[in-house]
Order: sequence, then C-alpha cells, then structure tokens
Amino acid sequence: MHIIREFSMKENQFFEKQTISSKIKASIVSEYFPSYCKIITRKYQPKAVRYIDLFAGPGVYNDGNISTPILIGKHCQKDIDLKTGVWLIFNDNTYSDILKANFEKEFEHDAFAHKPHFGKSTVGECQEITDFLMKNTHSEKKNEYPSLLFIDPFGYKGIETKVLVEFLKNWGNEIFLFVNTKRIHPALENDKFDGLMRDLFPTTLEKIRLDRRYKSTVSERLSLIIDCLGNEYKGLLGGELYYTAFKFQEEDVDATSHYILHLTKGSRGYDLIKTTYNDFANVGTVFDGINTYTFDAKKFEKPVNELFDLNSLNIDKLKEDIYKAYKGKKITAYDLFEKLHTSNLYSRSHYTEALRRLVEENRLLSNFTDDKIHKKSVLLIKDCKLSFT
Repeated sequence: MHIIREFSMKENQFFEKQTISSKIKASIVSEYFPSYCKIITRKYQPKAVRYIDLFAGPGVYNDGNISTPILIGKHCQKDIDLKTGVWLIFNDNTYSDILKANFEKEFEHDAFAHKPHFGKSTVGECQEITDFLMKNTHSEKKNEYPSLLFIDPFGYKGIETKVLVEFLKNWGNEIFLFVNTKRIHPALENDKFDGLMRDLFPTTLEKIRLDRRYKSTVSERLSLIIDCLGNEYKGLLGGELYYTAFKFQEEDVDATSHYILHLTKGSRGYDLIKTTYNDFANVGTVFDGINTYTFDAKKFEKPVNELFDLNSLNIDKLKEDIYKAYKGKKITAYDLFEKLHTSNLYSRSHYTEALRRLVEENRLLSNFTDDKIHKKSVLLIKDCKLSFT
C-alpha cells in the first residue's frame, strides 16, 4: 500500500512516529465507535450515525502506523450495517488533503454509502464549525444524525465547553475529549491563558483555581481538573450526564501525561466506555475518587509483577459494597447491575467477578431460570436470579 507522507517539519513532528500511548488512544476510540453505533441503531434507524473528528491528522504516521481515521474506517468496512449507515466526517486545517489521499489509498471510492467528508477549517476561527456543532439535528423528536465527536487538539483554541454542551443536547450524541493536563495545570495560574481556560471552565474557573490550592498531591489536582470539567458539562446540560476519564502515564517518567474524557447522557454508553477502558488499562486501580482506568507505556514494554493485585482488591471492595447493600435480598443479576453501575466506575466484568466471588464464599445463591446449562455461576442477565444470604 502506497502511503502519502508529505508532512511539514517542526509543527508536525508528532506524526513522525506513533507512540504506544497514541496507539492505545486510537484503539480505544476506534473499538468503541462500532459498538456505539450498534447501541444507537437498536433504538431506531437514523439517516446516518456520524463519526466527527475535528483534528483528524494525516491518518498515517511517518513510520507507517495508522491513526484513528483509518482505524475507524477499517472497523466500519468490516460490517455491512456500518458501511451503509455510518457517515465519517474529518477535519484538519493542515492535513486534510493528505488524509483524504491516504484514506482513498486504503478504501475504494464507494466503500461507504455516505461519502466521507474531509474539511480543512481552523477550529475556533470557523463559524461554520461552531454552527455545525450547535445545530439541532432532531426531526419528529428523533435525532437524524446521532454523532460521536472526537476532539484531540494540539492546543485548546476554539474548544468551548458551552458549544460542546449544545452538541451533547442531541439524543445519542457523545464526546471523546483529549485533556492535556500538562498544559492545563500551569495555564490555570497564568493570566495569559485566561481566555482559553474560561472557554474550558466557563462557570467554575475561579473555583478550580481556589480548590486546587488545597490539594496536597499532583494526582489530586489532576483529578480536580477532570471532575471540574465533567461537572461543567453536567451543570450546563442541566440533566443526567456520565463522564469517565482514562489516564495515560508518561512514556519515560512516573507522571501523568494526559487523559481521554468521555461524555455521554446514556447509561448504555457509560456501561460500554467502562468496558472499553477496562480492556485497555494495564495498571491495577482501586477507584477511590482520584484514580481511574490507567495505561502506563512503561509497563506495556516491560510488565511489572505488582506486590498486590490491585484489580483483585478493586473487585473485593465492590463485592463487599454489593453484599452490604443486598444482604438478605433477592434480585436478578441484570437488575442489580443496572441499579448500581451508573453510580461508580466499576465495569461489567468487575460486577460479574464480584458476584461470582460471593457465590464461592456461600454468601450468594445464584439460580438460572432459562433452562440452559451455564458454566459460570453468575451472568448479568434477567434469567440469573440472585439470593443474598
């Protein structure tokens, strides 16, 4: 396959070689999108489900590795429903033409029923993009174009929370937002960046500046940034919103590099993103209000045997929380999961394993009513009846 790599210099050094963290980030988004489409189309068949990337890049790194746009296309090409029902919308003010050429080298011109769009506008300077994001796409109370928006900028010019909240108001719309805490952290204390920070934190900027002074560790201050950003969306939206962050550790030092923040109004999307994050996290994490799903590139290259199995400790904590809430009660495994999972970061697999451990400890009786033989003691289905002792 011939790949086009006509990159300008300095500004574009990011695309010379793909880091493992960049690969994981692209994999998270590209693995999530097809499943997101399936959730959307179970409700009804819209005119199209859109994937929108405002800072798409060239699609291919100088070293030949492919990035998110091509990965998304490959996933969609495998599924006839996605090939016919997905509309890919890419924008990049520098790489648009290169991305289009690389995309067309990879896919036939009629590979997708909805012709992919390749824009070259500058986010923050183009009113058409702002209007596009804020547009109401509902017809007869149904969203004609449910959309997953991926925003992975080099800076934060034009990333306005109030605009993105309008985007989220449309049914089914979700956002992946790249959050470079290494830039935001110092910018919060620099008046030079006051305008950009106010775009990100339009209602809580003063509060976050004050509260961060009372956080004793870097981890706590970074968690505060994520929570304030998530709560900005929740407050401005005025309704239910679930936000979930995935943390990346630095490639060469023991510090946080950046986060991906996922925003959704739907419990199914929240369920799906936690499952996706859990698949790619390689650091055991006990969810304590500060820590979240984490990927450490150093441990990917050289796996480390932990003194304590933190993932197991995490499941044990969930196990005890479940037992405390349901001791002496009966409920289906499906209903238990639906009632509890939206209030914490535990994924579907955490709940499954926690319930199975309770069965092993004789604190829970599990009974299937579907007349099928099941090898596992608990499945998160309606036909799995739970009786807590």
